[in-house]
Amino acid sequence: MRSDNTPDLISEIDRVVQQALEEDLRGDKDHSSFACIPPNQEGKAKLLVKDKGILTGMLIAERTFILVDPDVRFEPILKDGDQIDLGQIAFHASGRAHSLLFAERTLLNLMQRLSGVATRTQQFVQELAGTKTKVLDTRKTTPGLRILEKWAVTLGGGVNHRSGLYDMIMLKDNHVDHAGGIANAIRSTQDYIQKNDLDIKVEIEVRNLNELQQVLDEGSVDRVMLDNFSFEDMERGVLMVDGQFETEASGGIELGTARRYADCGVDFISVGALTHSVKSIDLSLKTVT
Repeated sequence: MRSDNTPDLISEIDRVVQQALEEDLRGDKDHSSFACIPPNQEGKAKLLVKDKGILTGMLIAERTFILVDPDVRFEPILKDGDQIDLGQIAFHASGRAHSLLFAERTLLNLMQRLSGVATRTQQFVQELAGTKTKVLDTRKTTPGLRILEKWAVTLGGGVNHRSGLYDMIMLKDNHVDHAGGIANAIRSTQDYIQKNDLDIKVEIEVRNLNELQQVLDEGSVDRVMLDNFSFEDMERGVLMVDGQFETEASGGIELGTARRYADCGVDFISVGALTHSVKSIDLSLKTVT
């Protein structure tokens, strides 16, 4: 659910990379490289894959080298979204040895984490194969990396939920409680949309079948999130909705339970662990001698 004010991917990559470089260099102070390597010495490097998964971040590597030193020559072999295996080479780079070393940790930190996000997402997608259910990410992202992590989710075959608080209305349990109940929350939301002339989707979270019935009685939403439902109640909830709006299962869904929820007939499964609990993919930038 993209909004017109969602940052461009390359602009976002440049922002994140520049911040990471500043954390590392504080100007250009790589004392380790300055101490033992002549400033004009040329070098070559390759990105070695040491794990299995979905490669994410070739664009990040290219932009990192450009931001560090536009004279670095970047030669991609693989592309973002490729299935990778141990021993593959993702790219070659050549140029000033200092520049290659300046860029190394920034591009590896980002590529390793984002490849882990894409890989975990693909595992869920494969688990749901043959069902109509799609896997969604959430806002449980690393501060400052949301757009890049959501990009990685799409490379793994997942679907982005809302990008932030600005591009979808999502009435969660706390909103409902503060608003004085489901009916009040929905009516106030529709009034707000009309007054502000918004074209925006509305989702509401329910905690049990009684709350779901209240949503059905009120209507005026696009999707309902069935949160922490048992499999039995999830099946009953989908039957109650009967296609009147989209259904989303949520609440601690793991790889081992995802298929069972999908078999209940929900349209979406949202999984916070796609971005908040992933294992980074092992990649290494090696000097070529």
